[in-house]
Amino acid sequence: MNLRLDRQLTGLLAALAVLILLNMAVTPNFLNMQTLAVNVSQVATIAIVALGMTLVIASGGIDLSVGSTMAVAGALAPIIFLSDWAVGSPGLGLAASILLPLIVAGFCGLFNGVLISVFGVQPIIATLILFISGRGIAQVLTNGNLQTFHNPSFTWLGTGRILGLPVQGWIALVLTLVLAWTVRRTIYGRYLLSAGGNERAAIMAGVPVARVKIATYVIAAVLAGLAGLIVVAINSASDAARIGQLMELDAIAAAIVGGAALAGGRAPILGTLLGAVFIQLMGYTLIANGISDEMTLIVTAVIIAVAVWLQRGRRA
Repeated sequence: MNLRLDRQLTGLLAALAVLILLNMAVTPNFLNMQTLAVNVSQVATIAIVALGMTLVIASGGIDLSVGSTMAVAGALAPIIFLSDWAVGSPGLGLAASILLPLIVAGFCGLFNGVLISVFGVQPIIATLILFISGRGIAQVLTNGNLQTFHNPSFTWLGTGRILGLPVQGWIALVLTLVLAWTVRRTIYGRYLLSAGGNERAAIMAGVPVARVKIATYVIAAVLAGLAGLIVVAINSASDAARIGQLMELDAIAAAIVGGAALAGGRAPILGTLLGAVFIQLMGYTLIANGISDEMTLIVTAVIIAVAVWLQRGRRA
């Protein structure tokens, strides 16, 4: 399996290298620092959500609610730091506006995990509940209105720079390293791959499959909540109707292109990051060279279809 993942990673790196060389040849200003910053900013939130989605897929499940979880977290943050007590205590208000939405996002994941692990609901059905209701909850919180604000401390999460690159890109990189180590080196990672690879055998071996799955959906939801905060910080506005829209599809696409197996049992964390970068760079290449957004979506769909076909070929 490790040899298979190494081949997948090598192939993805080669495809990225070809795409970068192509852009250097045909895309104006591709090597400009501003171009790099724009691409990093756009791919970071997808990568963060896709990391959580990779864990969920590795457990043998799927999470359709990540976009709605982003909307809930993104709606809560401005409500908190614009409240009277937060204005009176800016430091405490800033901390609360980050931590409380992440906690609420975690409870969304807990809801999904309990439905799946305790009540035996199929993952696609369980997460569809929050996919539908979560965005409605976010719109109720904001009365369906666009929330605009000016809070430099909070917006730094989406507009700040470290060494010239967007801070959210560094966040995505750190999360990738942490989760890659977690999957490879911790008991949770071993349990996760065992539960996703063969749940019945894992149960017989004493793996706490229910707890592992619940923890996995909580982690995925918290990462989605963080992505929602970043999107709000980038825009200095919270639109519950649009935050995270179709993000679940982008996250699944990045995970699959990165080598995640829909059957479970495999969590290529670094591959997911590279998959997100590849999809983002492919879209940028087409748009920067005059190709329509519609054609970009078609190309993305073809990439996903090829990735799934390659997976089936390997299994066969």
